[in-house]
Amino acid sequence: MSYDMAPSVYLRLRKRIGIRPEGVVTLGHASRLFASDPELEARLERLVLHRHSLKDGNRVVIDLLQIVRAIREEAPGAVVDAYGDPQVLVIIADAPREPRKSVLFVTWLLLFFGSGLAIMNFHTDVSMKDVHERITELVTGKKTDHPLWFQVPYSLGIGVGMLVFFNHLFRKRFNEEPNPLEVELYMYEENVNAYVIADEMRRKSEPGEEETGRKRPKAGTDDG
Repeated sequence: MSYDMAPSVYLRLRKRIGIRPEGVVTLGHASRLFASDPELEARLERLVLHRHSLKDGNRVVIDLLQIVRAIREEAPGAVVDAYGDPQVLVIIADAPREPRKSVLFVTWLLLFFGSGLAIMNFHTDVSMKDVHERITELVTGKKTDHPLWFQVPYSLGIGVGMLVFFNHLFRKRFNEEPNPLEVELYMYEENVNAYVIADEMRRKSEPGEEETGRKRPKAGTDDG
């Protein structure tokens, strides 16, 4: 087959996929695939890249070179163009369990009262009560120990500010912009994926590498 007539295969690996224990990873599952030959594309969609066994653990990394090798074995004359990440992380897990409402409720209580105590401790550290009294005295010209007309709107403003900051009210979003918590979770997941991929690739390369070190000089020999 000439190079001009060779079918072209374009693929973009997914960053992370999940399978059941002892399941299989196909090329269609691990990547977005397009081929100039529709029949070849259908075959490559079903191409098995990895069969999980219990000794593999709960994480497997499939490298781009492994995928290219499998494609060339299935279609020797195909021209492969790959885009995106060079590895795909495979997470092996059973079906997700339903969250326990009791644990969720206890966690919510801890976060609610913990955040409330943190806000109150901050206000105590900066003497916020004295600041409110001083602002009230400057505005009204009278000194009062309980400026509720100022403290109540201030307390409500803290709650409204938190809602705007996190861009959520229960399940309702105010706009499409991600909130800081979602950004932090995304960055954490990206860092974990990068570490797991690097660690798995290191483990794969270690058995085939031979340590090359300097030979130690024999005991009792002196230079010069």
